[in-house]
Formats: sequence, C-alpha cells, structure tokens
Amino acid sequence: MKLKFNNNKLVIERTDNKKFYNESNLLHQVKKHLIKMGYDVIKKRMERDGHLMADETQQYIRDRQWEFAIYDNEYAIRLLHEDYNQDGTITLAVQYWKETKQ
Repeated sequence: MKLKFNNNKLVIERTDNKKFYNESNLLHQVKKHLIKMGYDVIKKRMERDGHLMADETQQYIRDRQWEFAIYDNEYAIRLLHEDYNQDGTITLAVQYWKETKQ
C-alpha cells in the first residue's frame, strides 16, 4: 500500500495482492501506514466523535491533536474496500483544521 497526500486528498494505491473484505480493515491498514509515516492518528466512528454528522457506521481517521481528518466523501454511494480491490487506487478527502505537515 502506497499513500500520497495531494492537497486536500489522500491517494491510496495498492502495491500487493492483499484484498480487504470490509471498510474497517482497509482504514485500519491506512492508519498503520500513516503511523509508520510519522503521523499520530486514530480511527473512529464519526458519530461517536461528537462533532461530526454521520450515520452509525461511517469511520474516519484523524490526528490526535485535531490537525486533520481523513474520510471517504463518497461514503453514501460506494463501498470503499470494493473500489480498492477492483481498481487498486482510491482517493479519500483530507480536511485540515490546523496547519500540518504534508
């Protein structure tokens, strides 16, 4: 898996044959790669974080210091893991709350 920040987007490219069978596992792997890149991030459900509006299943990744959030802005119309498995590349939205490294 290869991650690349591009302005307000995070492009994720598949570099191996690993497939994901749900969004949670895919986002967990993205989180692990971000941690290896030096980011201090967590994965949470949006509705449990208290400041975002979402249904009870939508998940996102955010910095512990509230500097940025990474989420699927096409959540309502696609299954993230299926697009990743089929196309090998997905793009997630990045919302910056504070200035941060890119």
